[in-house]
Amino acid sequence: MADWVDVAEAESVPEGGYQVVDLDDVQVAIFRLQGELYAIEDVCTHDGGILTGGEIQGREVVCPRHGARFDITTGAVTAPPAYEDVYSFPLRVQDGRIQLKDERWD
Repeated sequence: MADWVDVAEAESVPEGGYQVVDLDDVQVAIFRLQGELYAIEDVCTHDGGILTGGEIQGREVVCPRHGARFDITTGAVTAPPAYEDVYSFPLRVQDGRIQLKDERWD
């Protein structure tokens, strides 16, 4: 079973924005929407580009390269040209620190 890993201070993620962290060589984008934190892999499943830097519209992030859209809260793809979801990481806050774990390889 994967362990929880400290990745950032909870207060470091701005409302309506994001912070990118490294979790075992995987780039993870942590977003804060309406006070809640969400973590998805920072990769577009269409072409492997990064999602961060794309516009945040409501609960979606728009890939800056080709316009694919992903639900920040679930990782689900919501518009082509991507058709595969991105991984949504389990996230918790402990003592003011964001913790993530990657359960894909368990």
